[in-house]
Amino acid sequence: MTALFFLISPAELAAAFGIALLAGTVKGLIGFAMPMIFISGLSVFLQPDLALAGLILPTLVANGMQALRQGPRAAIGSIRKFRVFLLTGLLCMLLSAQSVRLLPQQALLLAIGVPVTGFALLQLMGKTFSIRKPTRRSEAAVGGVAGLIGGVSGIWGPPTVAYLTALGTEKTEQIRVQGVIYGLGAVALLAAHIGSGVMRADTAPFSLALIVPAVAGMWVGGQLHDRIDQVLFRRATLVVLLIAGVNLLRRGLLM
Repeated sequence: MTALFFLISPAELAAAFGIALLAGTVKGLIGFAMPMIFISGLSVFLQPDLALAGLILPTLVANGMQALRQGPRAAIGSIRKFRVFLLTGLLCMLLSAQSVRLLPQQALLLAIGVPVTGFALLQLMGKTFSIRKPTRRSEAAVGGVAGLIGGVSGIWGPPTVAYLTALGTEKTEQIRVQGVIYGLGAVALLAAHIGSGVMRADTAPFSLALIVPAVAGMWVGGQLHDRIDQVLFRRATLVVLLIAGVNLLRRGLLM
């Protein structure tokens, strides 16, 4: 803990704990947005590299909890069902993460922010868009985009959620599928950023410290999730997806 205060002040650590609690609560409720809340909140008062390092371990633990909530068999079934999405996403994430300090992020943030914002806004306005018969090509395309943006920013949720929402996925399955997808992505993100130098001996204690408030938030969010129906779940998902898209646009325009 003493070494941790060489990186951040006690006040900054307290603020980071509050952000982790909020991120966990939202994720427990709708299954995503933890990296978005982490990176948006922590980047206000921390360097981008440290903010990115901070979200990696809490996200890994939270996604493991989410994926296994209905047991290992259900999680394995989700892996088989979305294997094309997973493979392309993980590959693209590993490739793009190595360019985190070199690749301009503005174009990628805008490229994903525009369609995600448009999709969520149209859905909330009652303009339905659905995918009845997904193809391997569409899965690979969405997985690749999610992986690219995730590798350079730590945020890979919006395109994934937009895809699952368009498929009309039932809320319990959607939460589990997101946990599986993001969990495997979080493992890849950890490995990639050990290689990139973002996750190292002096930043790992900060990420470890944020696990506890994030898990506490997951429990609170999970209790709320069990009390809402499919319609409210979909609407809540679209609202947070809209916020995520607008945030991506904001980051892309202000960089």
